[in-house]
Amino acid sequence: MFRLAHLSDPHIGPIPAPTFSELASKRVLGYINWKRNRATSLRGDILLRLIAEIHARTPDHIAVTGDLVNIALKSELEPARAFLESLGPSYDVSVVPGNHDAYVPGALARATEAWAPYMCGDGERKPMWPYVRRRGDVAIIGTSSARASAPFLATGTFSDRQQHGLEEALNQLRKEGLFRIILIHHPPFQRATTWHKRLIGASRVRQAIRRCGAELVLHGHTHLPTRMTIEGRDGAVDVVGVSAASQEPGGHKPPSGYNLFEIERRGNEGWNLQHTEWRFSARTGTFEDLAIHTTKIARQFAPD
Repeated sequence: MFRLAHLSDPHIGPIPAPTFSELASKRVLGYINWKRNRATSLRGDILLRLIAEIHARTPDHIAVTGDLVNIALKSELEPARAFLESLGPSYDVSVVPGNHDAYVPGALARATEAWAPYMCGDGERKPMWPYVRRRGDVAIIGTSSARASAPFLATGTFSDRQQHGLEEALNQLRKEGLFRIILIHHPPFQRATTWHKRLIGASRVRQAIRRCGAELVLHGHTHLPTRMTIEGRDGAVDVVGVSAASQEPGGHKPPSGYNLFEIERRGNEGWNLQHTEWRFSARTGTFEDLAIHTTKIARQFAPD
């Protein structure tokens, strides 16, 4: 059995004091938003509890689906790297970037350089999208929807080129008989978000899955613990979101949480997938399991 923990949107704070020149951009809007709202609703103490909770569950791997930082200051990169190191070595932690990691032009390149070991495929030295990591019977496919957007927008983009790469990876991994998990920041299903936060090119993700199949899609961005399905080559594919990892209780969004997946191969018949939703409880001060979903996934492992 392979155990995977999934968290997203830690928005590590507090934001280091920006310079005047750093605020002379879209960042000024994000900084104001942080001061007015997120400084109190997204806090580091609950994030530390979540890290300890995940370690107590002894996962084989951890997936982080973006938005490690807030307004993509250079001074935010090192605390984010320290956060990743607290989760585990890069071999055991896979990361994809979010729109806040690419907040302004040039930010995504700096982030991927700073966090490269956590964003590289097997045998690669720099991030390439999509990347592939094989861990036992599981394949993790990291994609990037992150792109700098205009003020008041939090959109993502998924290109034709990345669709082709995703389809090639999915087909190859299907032939190898692996359980394929796609990581992406923006949710790829229809009507997932408001217009100004949507994924441009989401239909390309859905088309790749419809043509080639997948077993699981994990995303962040919405700060909501959601569970949807989209059409795949071999049947419906679970698409799972999660609340922001640093979200305090009592706000407009659900408090901090994470997903835990247990993946077990059923001989030559397919897979058992058990998904447990864990959410922070203000009443107990601990993370509680709110729901357990079990899915049987039928697959033919022989090559086409």
